[in-house]
Amino acid sequence: MDRTQKCLPMFPSRLGTLVHDYKRPGTTTLFAALSVTDGTLITQCQPRHRHQEWIRFLETIDRETVTEYDLHLIVDNYATHKHPKVKAWLKKHPRLHVHFTPTSSSWSNLIEG
Repeated sequence: MDRTQKCLPMFPSRLGTLVHDYKRPGTTTLFAALSVTDGTLITQCQPRHRHQEWIRFLETIDRETVTEYDLHLIVDNYATHKHPKVKAWLKKHPRLHVHFTPTSSSWSNLIEG
């Protein structure tokens, strides 16, 4: 694992130090939607997590679910989910209702678990 900054060396009377963040080569973003009624999943892996990828995933959800039902999507407060283009897309698709989890409550997100 490569750190974003050099580690400070150890010497008498001081331990070596590490920065808390690290480079993540080869990572991906997982978008996932869970139906709590029957446990089915809709998933997509994307190289990034921008509003463009989020809209693409919303289109997948819209396409792969029964059109007669309204869908309630519970998402975290990531800025991508609130982007103006996402809001505009959601206005054109009124059956999708987005609800945001409180900040620092990833434990309440079933996908995170």
